[in-house]
Amino acid sequence: MTGNHLSVAFFLAIRSIQRGNRFTFLLTVAIMGLVFVNLVFLPSIISGVVVNFNTQSINYNYGNLVIEPRENTLYITGVDEVKQKISQISEVIGTSPRFSAGATYNYHGTQISGQIVGFNPRYEQEVTLLHTKLKEGEFLAEGDGDSILLGAQLAGNIDERKDKTDSLGGVTAGDSILVTFNNGVKRTLKVKGILDTGSFGVDRNGFVTLKEVNQVYGISDTATSVLVKLSQNGEEERYKKILMESGIAQKIRTFQEKGQGFVNDAIRSFEIINAISTMVSLVIAIVVIFIVIFINTINKRRQIGILKAIGINKKIIIYSYIIQVLIIATCGILLGLALSSGLVAYLTINPLVFPGGAVYPVVEPGPVIRSVISLALVSLISGFIPSWKTANEPILDAIRGQ
Repeated sequence: MTGNHLSVAFFLAIRSIQRGNRFTFLLTVAIMGLVFVNLVFLPSIISGVVVNFNTQSINYNYGNLVIEPRENTLYITGVDEVKQKISQISEVIGTSPRFSAGATYNYHGTQISGQIVGFNPRYEQEVTLLHTKLKEGEFLAEGDGDSILLGAQLAGNIDERKDKTDSLGGVTAGDSILVTFNNGVKRTLKVKGILDTGSFGVDRNGFVTLKEVNQVYGISDTATSVLVKLSQNGEEERYKKILMESGIAQKIRTFQEKGQGFVNDAIRSFEIINAISTMVSLVIAIVVIFIVIFINTINKRRQIGILKAIGINKKIIIYSYIIQVLIIATCGILLGLALSSGLVAYLTINPLVFPGGAVYPVVEPGPVIRSVISLALVSLISGFIPSWKTANEPILDAIRGQ
């Protein structure tokens, strides 16, 4: 197609839009904009869920890497030696041994079973941000005995309607609770603080010092895991190999591997919903554009017939409608980008609250580019078919409107 032909097609497209029904044009653009928002929004929420999970996993649950006992063993022994080996590796900025066990919590007759975690508070602050998430009270100190931190969901509220799960019914800092460890030892511990991280896996636990654990279990230099913090996120697989090569004989897992069951199930469910939503949105776009262009060509059959009669190439007519469609799609995409930006800004200030914590939408270039291409393609296809059909009608039939 020559430049002159393209100029004529563009002129016809602009004149058609100018002389057409403005309400129909604006409504079509609005629908295309909303379709674009729908194509972009759910992927941004999925990305937000992933980012939220990764952030919580690193900051509160696992650090970047987790050292676990070898196969067929329950504990890591010689923890100080393991810690020293890990600390010699560059980019490792902290390690925190932990001892996790089952426990039963009892407060004023309310009994809840859960996990209790022992750690060295000084080492823990080098790896996680638990110490920054105190709802009330104080964080544990190295020498603390007979003290415990409780997660907010475990501590609960006096008004049980505010609790998401069963809780102890409103424990506060300064209260004392009875803890029965899984070896049968019972200890009355003073609640030094309440943690509220927003992570379900953390806020259902109790936390004590390793000093307390050593006394209860009669152990030392023993852990069920060692958390490792790297100076840079995203290097987990690389440093997992480096740790293995440095002589760490225990099992090494990244934070993604530790939590992949939960997050993968959630993401798969979201992706199924997103696929259905995308398909429905694109079908709506196809139907809307097809109907608009079909009605437009039907109403202008006589005009199209006259254009052909005076020598206008039918390809120019087809291209004029394709240009109209592209203009509508472009306006719709621009409107969709503006609406999406506004929605993302609003949800950044007022995030969606999921069971795993607050989720902020994360808009990535990939889904946006795919949405632009998809909307442009379906618009071209749905605009081409009715314009091609009408442009190929016999001239006299088109002029007569038959």
